[in-house]
Amino acid sequence: MIVARSHRAHMAPVQLDPDLLLLTVVFVVSCFVIARCLRSGRKDGGRVLLLPPSPPPLPITGNLHQLGRSHYHRRLRELARRHGPLFLLRLGSVPTVVVSSAAVAEEVLRTQDHVFCSRPPQRTARGLLYGCRDVAFSPYGERWRQLRRIAALRLLSARRVDSFRALREEEVASFLDRIRAAGAHREDGRRAGVNLSELLVGLTYAVISKAAFGNRLGGMEPGAVRAMMEETSELLETIAVGDVFPRLRWVDWATGLDARIKRTAAKLDAVMEGALQEHEKGGGGGGNDGEADDLLDDLLSAVKEGGARLNLDRTDVKGLILDLFLGGTDTTAKTVEWTMAELVNYPDELEKVQAEVRQVVGPHGSVSEERLSSMSRLQAAMKEALRLHPPVPMLVPRVAIHDTRLRGHDVPAGTRVVVNAWAIGRDGESWGEDADAFRPERWLARGAAADYGGRDARFIPFGAGRRGCPGVGFATRLAELALASMLYHFDWGLPGGQDAGSFELVESSGIAAGLKSPLTLVAEPFRP
Repeated sequence: MIVARSHRAHMAPVQLDPDLLLLTVVFVVSCFVIARCLRSGRKDGGRVLLLPPSPPPLPITGNLHQLGRSHYHRRLRELARRHGPLFLLRLGSVPTVVVSSAAVAEEVLRTQDHVFCSRPPQRTARGLLYGCRDVAFSPYGERWRQLRRIAALRLLSARRVDSFRALREEEVASFLDRIRAAGAHREDGRRAGVNLSELLVGLTYAVISKAAFGNRLGGMEPGAVRAMMEETSELLETIAVGDVFPRLRWVDWATGLDARIKRTAAKLDAVMEGALQEHEKGGGGGGNDGEADDLLDDLLSAVKEGGARLNLDRTDVKGLILDLFLGGTDTTAKTVEWTMAELVNYPDELEKVQAEVRQVVGPHGSVSEERLSSMSRLQAAMKEALRLHPPVPMLVPRVAIHDTRLRGHDVPAGTRVVVNAWAIGRDGESWGEDADAFRPERWLARGAAADYGGRDARFIPFGAGRRGCPGVGFATRLAELALASMLYHFDWGLPGGQDAGSFELVESSGIAAGLKSPLTLVAEPFRP
């Protein structure tokens, strides 16, 4: 959201000549039209560019007024219904192509991934992530390829994800204890509701924090670090004025956004430096208490082993570890939150998934990761929730690194590309007339083992191609374990004796939409 401050000054009223005013308007509009013609006119020996269809823009602001103030993914789907699955918006002075179908997404994310593989500059990301020296927001280039390779092969490989199994199971057990404690209180003779939203964020924070840093946070209290990370996530979701009006960058300074970014960045860097120094003093190996190496140890080791060949320094290390932390906490929590919300909203589906989980676990008394692969209904329910509620409804924007053609239209270099994963997941052409309904059975027909990584362009909750999320395996493993454990150990219902018909799933505003209100449910302990 772009926030501007208004100042009133007391002055005498100004009388405007109507003819002069009309002439001025005509002049401004003419300049705008001429500028558009120059931008999209002749090129390559006089060939006229054929740009994607576009809603009529206003002078200066372009199509910003058509986005509204929230739920941008919904507004973009409405525009796609009128202008097609590939259309052009002018967001301020920035041309932006919007993709709203699986067929076009396949071409952007896979066929022409080499063209649409870079990131546009984002003011908040540059200020918070060391000038975008990270994986998620870095422009495409050799440095990005090196960091991505380290993240995918060293930090988040299947073997490395497996190595944190004990940590996940230990933290999920603590999470279940917190649910029991919160639900033990009674109100009017009934069990109190449990704020699952808050507990899920606490679980994902604890797992990812310990995986990334171990217990070495540079002397910072975990609660303070968590609050700082939440503030960072909020800033990364902010659209700066300078991102859509580059010549008005001074507005971000005037509104205090730049100062807020600097304050948060300084606090983040202090935590990163403290953690780095503790790990460097420990020399790897997990410290003095015998704990396993964490991801920061792995990263420092990879950079040291690579030497001058990698050409990476401690700033790159800090940027990458921040990415892993920021990218996994909120998205994993939202995945479980939305899945539980949909299951409670569909009690028959909840009963089916719960029966499967309890049958697979049997007399063992607890859920282990080895048994998750046998829970096809649980996996189907989570995929269906991700289809309807991707953690980031509009994937992080890409930018074309050179001129290309897309579906018969010209896309000049520098054009931003937004893929509306939310709209694609609800597209009737891909998912049928009931595309907006929660129906896990559709995944059982397709095979519950369908890939999370975007091989099917109809299902891209974590992106695809070069810019797909490298931490998908870590996130989904934790989400499945938490969900299965909750369904095994508790029977779930709505507080106050509500029935499912009174339960509404309302999205919050913002770019990364979650539930508008915390998910509060009653947890009745299950006794086998």
